[in-house]
Amino acid sequence: MLKVTPLGGLGEVGMNTLVLEHGAERVLIDCGLMFPRGDLPGVEIILPDFGALLDAPDSLKGVVLTHAHEDHLGALPWLLRELKVPVWGTPFTLALARHRLEEAGVEAELRELGPREEFRVGEQFRVEPVRVTHSVPDSVGLIIRTATGTLVHSGDFKLDLFPVDGQLTDLERLGEVGDEGVLALLSDSTNAEVPGSTGSERVVQDTFERLVSTARGRVVIAVFGSHLHRVRHAVDLARRLGRRVVLVGRSLQRNVELAQKVGLLEAWRDVLAGADAVGQVSRERLLVLCTGAQAEPRSALMGMLSAEPGPLRIEAGDLVILSSRTIPGNEPLVTALINRLLARGARVVYPAIEPGVHVSGHAAQDEQRRLLEVVRPRHFVPIHGELRHLHSHLQLARQQGLPAERTFLMTDGDVVGFARDSATTLGRVPVGTRAMRRESVAPINPEALGERRALAESGVVVVVAVLQLGGGRVVSGPTVHARGLPTAETAALGLATEGAALALSELSEAIRGDDERVREALVRGVRRAFKQLFGTRPAVMPVVLRVQA
Repeated sequence: MLKVTPLGGLGEVGMNTLVLEHGAERVLIDCGLMFPRGDLPGVEIILPDFGALLDAPDSLKGVVLTHAHEDHLGALPWLLRELKVPVWGTPFTLALARHRLEEAGVEAELRELGPREEFRVGEQFRVEPVRVTHSVPDSVGLIIRTATGTLVHSGDFKLDLFPVDGQLTDLERLGEVGDEGVLALLSDSTNAEVPGSTGSERVVQDTFERLVSTARGRVVIAVFGSHLHRVRHAVDLARRLGRRVVLVGRSLQRNVELAQKVGLLEAWRDVLAGADAVGQVSRERLLVLCTGAQAEPRSALMGMLSAEPGPLRIEAGDLVILSSRTIPGNEPLVTALINRLLARGARVVYPAIEPGVHVSGHAAQDEQRRLLEVVRPRHFVPIHGELRHLHSHLQLARQQGLPAERTFLMTDGDVVGFARDSATTLGRVPVGTRAMRRESVAPINPEALGERRALAESGVVVVVAVLQLGGGRVVSGPTVHARGLPTAETAALGLATEGAALALSELSEAIRGDDERVREALVRGVRRAFKQLFGTRPAVMPVVLRVQA
């Protein structure tokens, strides 16, 4: 029996991590992370919980990567610290994976794959990559053969008839596999709510040419750092129009360098200019490619809005193109970014007013139908997306004639088993997430997150009391300091100090020799004062110092 278990990516956008199991062996398809949304102070990334793999570590025979986006390979360093297994990917995908692993100080066995070149993972899995078009180069889907049957994993894909790099999704090979018989298709659901077809990247190319060719001043184009197709045609356009190009943003510069090393991009020595040479190029001859279209706080574009003078500072007369869709949840930040750019006197173009400055890298409904028609699977599982995306894709498959009993709405942790002529739900495995900082090895525990939320919502109150070592005599304090409280509450800190002193005085000298009892009293006294005055319960951080007499 062939078992399929998602550890991430089915129920959320990102964290794509899928386990295939046959006999006593497993293979992992992608190993992605997710970026936090909402109320997670101090959290930079979110990883899937690998516990289901660690329960039987010898069963995992390898990881196969479909492409070079962080939501498909970003969690590799954390997995490979615990499980030493080989990793397969295309040249550019491995280049980015290698960079991430070296940053983390993790060694790994990286094996290059090529389209239509079958390889084995363990004894149970034969994997054949197939080229797919996506927003990052060197992307593949996977044909996975087992003794039970053949599974097709689409990867992230679209059906662009005019891709910038000329690499079409390999429908011919997928059709041949469909003729042989496909047990199950697992297909990208990100755009399952979008009717019609996703626009070609040529649309963006034409839009850029129209906008940039009529611009009289400096042009700034903000893109995702991984969208190298878009970088390629922006640079080619600049060359034709006699502009020099500056790349700004670490992720963009790194990805271009890696793509040049593996031969996906040329060196562009005739058109690229270093940031230190910007002042030597007139503004009307400059095109800046940068990161920051999502208004990330430390991004290149936000740095160009700094109040400090500099050659890259956004000024009146600049044309700024935000060439990406706004990630759900980022709308307020992007709106604020647009307003700041307009306040500087820049002309700002973004998808809401000029749709042609961005097209998606994911298939819309007509393309998803076409893949179903080509592959003709016996069973279908929608993958990659929130629950609403999975639902929409499932309904589309049923409209295409797949009966309900042969379609499966899976979410993270669900297990579906496929036999030669049937499939069934087998229950669930424990799954979860790990909130992390990028440089951390251990996750941030839920208790710490709860404390951070409390500090963020209620302000920070710090109580300091200095007591004699070994006894209970108060030498100095308590004193109360606060950050982030409303003005009225800040003005009441004197009363909070009195409340802390009163609570401390209620303890006997012997009890004041116990640090924990002292901390409890200080918290109680400060909160009592705020409760009486404002009806609030701020987060209180008590500090007890012991000094020599």
